[in-house]
Amino acid sequence: MSDTAKTIPVVEDDAIVRMLIVDVLEEFEFEVLEAEDGPGALKFLEDAAKTIDLMMTDMGLPGMDGKELAQKARVLRPVLPVLFASGYAEALDVPAGMSSIGKPFSIDQLRDKVKSMLVA
Repeated sequence: MSDTAKTIPVVEDDAIVRMLIVDVLEEFEFEVLEAEDGPGALKFLEDAAKTIDLMMTDMGLPGMDGKELAQKARVLRPVLPVLFASGYAEALDVPAGMSSIGKPFSIDQLRDKVKSMLVA
């Protein structure tokens, strides 16, 4: 892992989908934090000592959906880029500084989307 590795929490309630996303991102040398729900992700974001470069979240999470999580995340980290994953990505209305990717997505689509958001 290089000193410049970017840290990305992945918030996905489906363990198999989360594992696949984490594996792909780790292959591209990102440091990945895993959470199965909004409260789990917020624990990472509340740690001011931890650098978070991008958060990837499913829209359809139990309890707190992805959009609500993103709003809470932006209170803690106002400029945090957020990537929503959804089977209905084309219908999503995402706030500025946030983006979406449609499920299912390819490894290349995920890599390109994440890299484009990190340089933006």
